[in-house]
Amino acid sequence: MNKRNRKRLRWQIPFLFLLIIGTVYIIRQQRSQPYQKDTGFIFGTVYHITYQNDKDLQTGIDEALHEVDASLSPFNPQSIITQVNQNKTVKLNKMFTDVFSLAEEVSSETDGAFDITVAPLVNTWGFGFKKGKAPAPAIVDSLKSFVGFNKVKLINGKIVKQDPRVMLDCSGIAKGYGCDVVADFLRKNGIKNFIVEIGGEIVANGIDQKRVPWHIGVTKPTDDSLNTNQEIETILNVTDIAMATSGNYRNFYYKGGRKFAHTIDPHTGYPVQHSLLSSTVLAKNCATADAYATAFMVLGVNGAKAILRKHPELMVYFIYADDKGKLKEWYSPGLKDKIADDQLNTVQKQHHGRTKSL
Repeated sequence: MNKRNRKRLRWQIPFLFLLIIGTVYIIRQQRSQPYQKDTGFIFGTVYHITYQNDKDLQTGIDEALHEVDASLSPFNPQSIITQVNQNKTVKLNKMFTDVFSLAEEVSSETDGAFDITVAPLVNTWGFGFKKGKAPAPAIVDSLKSFVGFNKVKLINGKIVKQDPRVMLDCSGIAKGYGCDVVADFLRKNGIKNFIVEIGGEIVANGIDQKRVPWHIGVTKPTDDSLNTNQEIETILNVTDIAMATSGNYRNFYYKGGRKFAHTIDPHTGYPVQHSLLSSTVLAKNCATADAYATAFMVLGVNGAKAILRKHPELMVYFIYADDKGKLKEWYSPGLKDKIADDQLNTVQKQHHGRTKSL
């Protein structure tokens, strides 16, 4: 070794030593930093948020979620969407326009299977099922005249309706969007390890308390009307991804001895005639996952596969009933290495399937 190389080595060794010491310090500091667990109520459901940080940020989280509520909740009499539905002049904010634009995009990509104007039909059929009687065809036809994603547009910052009776309902995308808003809030506060769950919709980032990817349970569709026995179908190990599930697990109807979910097709105005019971979608953001999960419940397995061929960035896990009424599953090939069914029995014993984020 010549003199020049020996001199360079003398400089490099202290630098590498300091680099190793600094890396060890950062890792130890990260491991010693606690995980906060916040729970609250928003959008008519419960949220659970776990994140690694020295301080509890629930106040900021709640403020962010209430801003979403003030934009998109049809149950909030002062919200932007309520005023739009009442045909009042209202200034649209970025949250509202972002969600409307995404809803319009997914509606176009799914040929209207996802439709934020379908609420009147959903409400009418829901009431009919409770009474054990389907709504009259004349009522369905009258509602269809002002249901359709192409009957409303965002033009120059204003909502323009073809018919003033058009109503917007973002329930098929708002929870997912809320998860994205909280995730962005946490990232802006320098938090890398977190999981956000609102009513079953999830954004997972980084690693959990055990320094491994987050474990997410996919709930098995059951006839449990009281929601007391949420058995887990499978477990996914995920990180840096969003996940949403659509499927009314506790409201089925039977036809010809087969089980169907209460999902209304915006095109026909009637319940779908396929056997897909649960649609889980993984995407880069939760609003997108939420919207496509809803659309796939309308399209069914075969229809959803056609959409997936155009959108390879999406991954799905479907649960459906076969011709004999038995539950079957189909999932994207990209999910194979994320499925951790070897942990299923242990997780079910520990958590009894009460939550998706395990």
